[in-house]
Amino acid sequence: MVQDVLAVDGGQTGIKVRFEHRGEKKELRFPGVQTHEPVLPQLARAIGHAIAERSRDFTTISVGTTGLVKAEHDARQLFDLVGSSAISHIALAHDSVTSYLGALGERHGAVVAAGTGVVTLAVGPRSVARVDGWGHIMGDAGSGYWIGQQAMNAAMRGFDGRGPATALTGQLAKRWPDLAEAYIDLQAMPDRVATVASFAQEVAQLAATDEIAARICVHAGTELANSAATGLRRAGLEQVAGPIPVAAIGGVLAGECVRNSFVQQLHLLIPAARVQDSSGNGLDGAHALAQLPEGHALQELVSRFRAQP
Repeated sequence: MVQDVLAVDGGQTGIKVRFEHRGEKKELRFPGVQTHEPVLPQLARAIGHAIAERSRDFTTISVGTTGLVKAEHDARQLFDLVGSSAISHIALAHDSVTSYLGALGERHGAVVAAGTGVVTLAVGPRSVARVDGWGHIMGDAGSGYWIGQQAMNAAMRGFDGRGPATALTGQLAKRWPDLAEAYIDLQAMPDRVATVASFAQEVAQLAATDEIAARICVHAGTELANSAATGLRRAGLEQVAGPIPVAAIGGVLAGECVRNSFVQQLHLLIPAARVQDSSGNGLDGAHALAQLPEGHALQELVSRFRAQP
């Protein structure tokens, strides 16, 4: 068991940090990762604030984060940015890896993490498959942002008369009473991605009574099921004997309509798949990343730096 760990879960809505030292745990939260800006400096600032908050250094920093591109998938860069001589080990991975470890541990299966964005990771005995997680412009099908954007589009279609009437128009008007000006205000918001994604909660609440909201939720579940099935096939798990665990995590899959659609569609695509709740979260996964066995298939997705003694 790795001791003296600072675990980091970098998400778009917040960077969460957990101290683990001699059985003591404490969590802090910092502003979310802005994926259009370099990610590592943002993480380093949060880590620095966390270390200062505790007035002590940590020997191991273990990080899972959104927005991690190849150029920044380098634990040595993060080590240099943090600038603490006490650190002896940094583990850095995309948050799909830490979401997986938090949900399923070292077992083979798939994890669909659907929050503001969405990414699916499937892990087999010898290979790993990542599906989607390509951001709100190019992907993230079925995510909170995707649902919110679909719902706002439907609301404005109803407002114009281009589409059927929907209660979504009234919900949007609660945020922007002058709907004709809503798009200007939204486009100027620095947190517009999170704002659009937050509308997904209202879509989920209306799904039981509004046909358009329900249709959006069902479509989201179908998209997420397609991603999960694709990942399982690519990881070589489609033909394995016995049930295949699939963890459905994140706020989007907490909604009844989306989850029911996801479960039903996935069963049609991969009958052996068994959807389950997560046994842990991204911070649990970040901590597990620090002690991942060397031969595990996920190691190919992890950057590590170990300082010389």
